[in-house]
This record gives sequence, structure tokens and C-alpha cells, in this order.
Amino acid sequence: MKKIIRKSIFLMSILLVLGACDDREFIELVSDANTTVSISASSVVLTEDLATTEVLTVSWSDPNYGFDAAPSYKLLIDLAGGDFTAPQIIAVGADLNKVFTAQELNGKMLSLGLKPNEATNIDLMVQTTLSDAQIMFSQPVSLNVTAYSSLLDLSSAWGLVGSATPGSWGNEFVTDVPFYQTVTPGVYVAYATLKTGEIKIRKDNLWTENYGDTGNDGVLDAGGDNIAVTAGSYKVTFNENDLSWSIEPYTWGLVGSATPNGWDGPDFKLDYNSYQDNWTTVVTLVEGEVKFRFNNDWGLNYGDTGADGSVEVNGDNIAVDGGHYLVTFDLNNLEYSLEKVDVWGLVGSATPNGWDGPDTKFVPDFGINEGVYYINGITLVDGEIKIRQNDAWGVNFGDTGNDGTLEAGGDNIPATAGTYNIVFDSIAGTIAVYAWPE
Repeated sequence: MKKIIRKSIFLMSILLVLGACDDREFIELVSDANTTVSISASSVVLTEDLATTEVLTVSWSDPNYGFDAAPSYKLLIDLAGGDFTAPQIIAVGADLNKVFTAQELNGKMLSLGLKPNEATNIDLMVQTTLSDAQIMFSQPVSLNVTAYSSLLDLSSAWGLVGSATPGSWGNEFVTDVPFYQTVTPGVYVAYATLKTGEIKIRKDNLWTENYGDTGNDGVLDAGGDNIAVTAGSYKVTFNENDLSWSIEPYTWGLVGSATPNGWDGPDFKLDYNSYQDNWTTVVTLVEGEVKFRFNNDWGLNYGDTGADGSVEVNGDNIAVDGGHYLVTFDLNNLEYSLEKVDVWGLVGSATPNGWDGPDTKFVPDFGINEGVYYINGITLVDGEIKIRQNDAWGVNFGDTGNDGTLEAGGDNIPATAGTYNIVFDSIAGTIAVYAWPE
């Protein structure tokens, strides 16, 4: 659904039509009117200590086009020798430079697939847009970058597959629900929102090695029977050492007078973030109080006695002001944070709350994909959708042409009833909508 960017090394002379005069007036673009790119360093070593430090400036010239032009620029980044068909893209408008902090550049490098702590060559080029028909590309320049990673890697080769999962029995767009490593070697856990249906456990999204439970005795069998489940949110534990497994209802949520559903719930669900091994969500709160609780029940709940950012079992209610928040709940350290942020949401006649909202909130990618946001398992009806910021129309995006590329204030996006995973890339300006198989 993304537009393919074609690399152009040599600039051809092109005629620009600048009006509809009777004499069909044409102005010729200067043949060498292209940008020249320079970088402030030929090699950059990124570290977490330098996260907020400016480490690289990419600059480019503003050539004489032969006429008054109003160019807009994008900086494209690819691995050395790449063809720029799937680059990292940074839109900079009319600016003639881009300054990177270590954190920002590192995110782009990891999104390209750079291995942390390994020096890697990349190429940068500038895309100049004069009109829809006039797009030019600079010669690439090379940079050697060493990236870093402060993220946990709890990934495993195992996943949940089946009619109860978002990808059903196999889907090219929706991978198996992942299992994550635990502190016990060979023991993995998955947090899954399931439909009523069946599941199995398999390796590497392939059927070469898969397990079911013949006899439903809590012990897996190679190629065994499908496992029946009912709709709900679950924790699935898989022990590769003895092939035991278990499934239990499992959710952490935010409850309270400040939340959309008040003290009676249901709680506003938190999502597991494997990169920091914590629980997160994005939510709009009103002035009031909140607590964290397990499985929508008061049997296990956390508050903050002393308002010091640490939680205690049955602790005091947490006072909050109204606003849009990124919420983080860390069970390992018994800490939490409520950070006011700009939030992206899905709005429209096809969404649960219609055009009036509140919008269904996107959750940011907490890994390497900077500027990427997700909504998983949203149920839509026949209608239309758009993306907007902070439940308001000041910043909104639609898709004029319905080609997967978003435009500010663009057309409403048609939607068909069903359950979907939606990916919004705020930097590239794209939307991808993946239907859950029926």
C-alpha cells in the first residue's frame, strides 16, 4: 500500500508547463538543477548517553531551477547499495537541512535493520518535489553508523495460530501471536486477545513443528488436536522443556473516575510492551482518580500511597488532571507513569464511537519503528474513517485516492464491516488496514 520510490541518479531535462497562455508558453528546467547533499561527519557512533545530543547534520543546496520554485524536501535513508524502494523517510518541508539527535538517528537505523554495536554503511539522498509531475533525487552520500539498543529482546520462535487468533490459520499480513521469553529458560508466555475458536502452538510461523493437546490434559502433543477456546483476553504459558501448557484470563487495566468507564468499569485495557517488559496504553482522561487492577476485579489492585510514582497493593487513588496520556505500569519495579502526550486516534462512522468520538486511540510502537502506531483488533461497521490528533480536527488525515498514502485533510477512507489491525506511519504518511480472517 506504500508508494514505491524510484531511485534516479541522473537528472533529465524536463519541461514544466506553467500556464495556459494562448501561445502555449513553456519554461525549461535548468538541466543541472539538482540538490547537492553534504553531511557534518562521515562516521557516527551512537550511544544511549548521547540520546539528546545533536550528532549529525545533513544539508543540501537550493539550486537555480530557471524559474521561481517552491520545492519541498524529503530525506531518504537506505542501506549502502540499496535501491531506495523501502527507505526510511523524513519529511522536512522547505528546510535545507536536517539535524539528528542520537536517539532520532538511532531509531531510523534500527528501523533499517542495522545490528546494534556493529558499524554499518548507509546511503542518504534528498528527494525534491516541485509538483506532482516533477520529482527529483540527489546523488546519494555515504555515512558509516554504529547503532545501539536499550530495548529488551524477549522474542522467541514460538507463536499462537488458529481460528481464534487475528491471523487465523495463517495470514501473510498478520503473524502468529508471539510468545516471549521468561526468566525461566524454555518457558514462554503469550498475551492474547482471542475469538471463540481453536488454537495451536507452532514455531517460526510454519507447520514444520507444531503442537496441539490431544485429550486436553495440559500436555502438548506434536501435531496434536486443535485446542478450543472462548473469546477473551488470556495469558498462555508454554513450557518447551516438558511440553506442559496453560491458559488463564489475564488483563491489566486502568479504572477510576477519570477513565472512560468510571469506577464500575470495564477497565481501560493495558497492552503488554515486550521491549520494556511493562504494560502500557494511550488514553484520554478527565479530571479525577485512577488505579490499576487485574482482570477487572478488586481482588488485586494497585494505587500510589504518597504520590511518589511507586505503587502499592490497595494503595491510594491516583489523582490526575484531564488530558491525553501515555500510561506505563511496571510490575517488576512496582512503578508507573502518566505522561501527557499528543495522541492519534481513529474516528468516523465506521468506528465504535462514530464521528463525535472519543476516538479509538493508536498505541505507539515502543520498539524500533519510530513514528509508527497501531490499533489491533478494532471492530468496524460499514462506513468511513479518518485519523486525527487529540480528538480534534485541527490535525487530521484522510486518503484521497484510497491508495494507502495519507493527505492532511484528505478524503474519508471507506471501511467495510469486520475486525482489523491498523498500522499508521505518521512519518511516511501511510495507513495499512489488515482484516482478521473470518
